[in-house]
Amino acid sequence: MLDYDGDTHIYLQIAEILRQRVSGLASGHPVPSEADIQQEFGVARTTARRAVHVLREEGLIYTVQGEGTFVGGPDEAPRKQRKVPLYQQIATDVAEQIKAGRFLPRRPIPGESALVEQYDVARETVRRAMALLREQGWIYTVAQRGSYVSPKESWPQG
Repeated sequence: MLDYDGDTHIYLQIAEILRQRVSGLASGHPVPSEADIQQEFGVARTTARRAVHVLREEGLIYTVQGEGTFVGGPDEAPRKQRKVPLYQQIATDVAEQIKAGRFLPRRPIPGESALVEQYDVARETVRRAMALLREQGWIYTVAQRGSYVSPKESWPQG
C-alpha cells in the first residue's frame, strides 16, 4: 500500500515493493513493464520509470531493448537470446494475418495501442514492427487515419 502522505517519494515506495518481489525470482525472470507498474499502482509513467531505474542502478534488474526487463545483471543473462527480435516477430505475425485474409487490402490493421496490448510490448517495439511492415510493402499509413493493408500487387514476393 502506497503512503501518499508520508515522507518517502512514491517511486521509492514502488521500488521497494518491486525489490521484494524480485528478490525471490531466478535471474532472467521477466519483471513487469513500466506500463504494467503504471497501471497496477495508478501512477504516471515517469514515476514507474523512476522506480525501475532505481532497481536497475542497484543491479537487481536489467533491460534489453525491445524485449523487456529481467531479474539480475546484464552480465548474468541466463535467458536465451532471441533468434529474431520481438518487433520482427510481430511484423511477421501481422504479415501472416494479412496473407491469411484476416486483414484485407485497403482496410485498417489494428492501431498501435491495440498491438501494444495484444503483444504486451512497448510502444516503440510496435512502431518498429509497423515501420518494417511499411518498408516491406505490407502496409501503408495515412496521416491522421492509421495504417492500412497495401493492395495485393504491393505485397512482397515470395
